[in-house]
Amino acid sequence: MSILVFGSVNMDLVARVPRLPVPGETIQGGRFTTSPGGKGANQAAAAAKLGADVTLIGRVGKDSFGQDLAGHLQEFGVDVGAITTDPHTSTGIAQILVDDAGQNQIAIIGGANQAVGDAELNQLKQRLPQAKILLLQLEIPLPVVVAAAQRAKAAGVTIILDPAPAPEALPDELYAAVDILTPNETEASRLAGFPVTDQKSAAIAAEKLQSRGIGTVIITLGSRGSLCATPTETFFTPPLPVTVVDTVAAGDAFNGAIATARQNNQPWQEAVHWATCAAGLSCTRSGAQLSLPNRQEVDKKAHANH
Repeated sequence: MSILVFGSVNMDLVARVPRLPVPGETIQGGRFTTSPGGKGANQAAAAAKLGADVTLIGRVGKDSFGQDLAGHLQEFGVDVGAITTDPHTSTGIAQILVDDAGQNQIAIIGGANQAVGDAELNQLKQRLPQAKILLLQLEIPLPVVVAAAQRAKAAGVTIILDPAPAPEALPDELYAAVDILTPNETEASRLAGFPVTDQKSAAIAAEKLQSRGIGTVIITLGSRGSLCATPTETFFTPPLPVTVVDTVAAGDAFNGAIATARQNNQPWQEAVHWATCAAGLSCTRSGAQLSLPNRQEVDKKAHANH
């Protein structure tokens, strides 16, 4: 049984700067690189590098970025047969600034991602019978995310939603369909309606989100670890001590690892620890997909830090 990832495909345009600029300020930067990104593509690549059988469903423009992105994903082992090419718009891009402390600032131009719709939902329908997990994010139109979740729910597939970029609210019908919600502290704060800054506030936020119909909520707190609330237990997982270079794809590494762990029926505490190791390792390298660790690296780190 496979993991389906339904979501965005972007080319990341990354500029290194000594610090993030304030509004109206011009900063002299350093290195500039292009690297494959987009939350959907990142999460598909993360799961594939961890050994999962993964298909990405999404849309790119008929341009060199689109061709390059599909090629990169194939190299990681992702099935790209469900990526459609749109001749009427550009491939999505993300303009990313990364400072010397590893913090980032991101502007996204959705392009083809904003045109995801019936064609991709048809691709999803064809593949649901062979799927165990559907991984969703919010860089494509929200009504399409809802439709994808509802179709997967009807097919008995487990749905993981990474609610990023953070919306002000999620529709009730999406809460009703999703099995596992994985917000970071910013996203959890928005969805819960109060600041989530530590274990205590994360536990209260998780309980509130569960009351809306979600079975399991995992709130990642960056350098403070994560809190996981399942229907039967709530537990905290400490962070992995690493030297941070770039946090761009840490959340995507975490989500790809959670999907892979649950596909393999790992118990929750083990799954979250393993995903924490994947996210931590991704922070030690630059780039989005290029920073994602492989299974051997994560297994080694998880064993060493158990």
